[in-house]
Amino acid sequence: MPKYAGVLPLADTTVDLARLQFATTSIYHFLFVPLTLGLTPLVAVMQTLWHRTGDERWYRLTRFFGTLMLINFAIGVATGIVQEFQFGMNWSTYSSYVGDVFGAPLAIEGLAAFFLESVFLGLWIFGWDLLPKRVHLAMIWLAAIGTWLSAYFILVANSWMQRPVGYELNGDKAQLNDVGALLSNRFAIHAFEHTLLVGLSTAALFIFGIACWHLVKGKNVETFRKAAALALIVGVPATGINLAVGSGFGIVTTDYQPMKIAGSEALWNTEQPAGFSLFQIGGFSQDDQDPSVVIQIPKLLSFLATGSVDGKVEGMNQLQADYQQKYGPGDYLPPVRVNYWSMRVMAYTGTLMFLLMALGALFYWRGTLERRRRFLWAAVGGIALPYVAATAGWVLTEMGRQPWIVQGLLKTADANSPAVSSGQIIASLSVFVLLYTCLAVADVTLMRRYARVDPPGGDDSKLEAEPA
Repeated sequence: MPKYAGVLPLADTTVDLARLQFATTSIYHFLFVPLTLGLTPLVAVMQTLWHRTGDERWYRLTRFFGTLMLINFAIGVATGIVQEFQFGMNWSTYSSYVGDVFGAPLAIEGLAAFFLESVFLGLWIFGWDLLPKRVHLAMIWLAAIGTWLSAYFILVANSWMQRPVGYELNGDKAQLNDVGALLSNRFAIHAFEHTLLVGLSTAALFIFGIACWHLVKGKNVETFRKAAALALIVGVPATGINLAVGSGFGIVTTDYQPMKIAGSEALWNTEQPAGFSLFQIGGFSQDDQDPSVVIQIPKLLSFLATGSVDGKVEGMNQLQADYQQKYGPGDYLPPVRVNYWSMRVMAYTGTLMFLLMALGALFYWRGTLERRRRFLWAAVGGIALPYVAATAGWVLTEMGRQPWIVQGLLKTADANSPAVSSGQIIASLSVFVLLYTCLAVADVTLMRRYARVDPPGGDDSKLEAEPA
């Protein structure tokens, strides 16, 4: 066992340390991604409404939320760059084995989509008084399209790890032989739909929560009523549709990763039909497969996993036997407890997001939103909900695939860099944690500061109408 193995929680080997470091950087980076995906097009909508109506309140909101968007974007870029370096540092075996396939969408994202996104965003930032209005408006829309393209190519790369397609094995390497299959991966298409809706939901709750804070304080009420209305128009359908899309994604996952679905339900033996447990105690290990307490909805898992209330859902015991026969001896069980609860945190938080937005829409329609002080404060706290849901979703996506780093092709335990020691990983991980803590403090401080001030322009403004 390596010298430093076991000195950190959840890390008993060098591979575990490398996984912990990648998880730390990935989860931290992804905290900024959904807001960028959703807030950029919504800022573009605000600017479009100002351009078409001439209403200065939309101009003020564009500049106000544009500033918050740029703070989020800047820190997200810095953390994303660090994340990609780890493929060559801690996961060199993985990079050597599948880099000819995995590297293609990453290169397209970095050299094309992200480049365009950054260029257009820069022109938007500095072009307020230099570019014609229509050209300047086009810049923010092109930047929004760039963010979505970046997300797509990143998800193509990640989805290839979930469902490898469009490749052939040539000796000890996987080589790309079908670009079309790679880019049209069924797993990637569904992941892209789900992620975009997560982004729009995150931005909607973000805008709505900030608007509610200003409403409860009685600041710029008419301006932030417009922001609240836009957030509700986007947020109610986005959160509602995403619940349905997420359920459909479960059917796709069942087709290619049945062990992930079984693990997310702690389903040890095949059932037809299979129920979905709302809550259970025990039943998360091979030695304890029967929960002592369980609250279950009959047939719901069958519907979520197969689209039919009478569908068959394979259990982990049967899948384990199948995988041993197909791939050889080994333990192919994912971390069941983590999968089970991450699934429920994601689903329950997503449902709560929809209910919050639906209730807000009802109060707004009745004209009582400003008077519902408890609800307004709840909406401020609701800003955190999409971050919790998105993080839980990524934990399920990545942990549910274990022990594979590429499903059915390469195990995580065989993919790390053999020349990188545990001590080196601990040193770099410590630096990352310290750096990211400082960035988190800076981000929260800046976001809190600029979310509380008055929008640029107007008699009560504390900010000059300058480029964000």
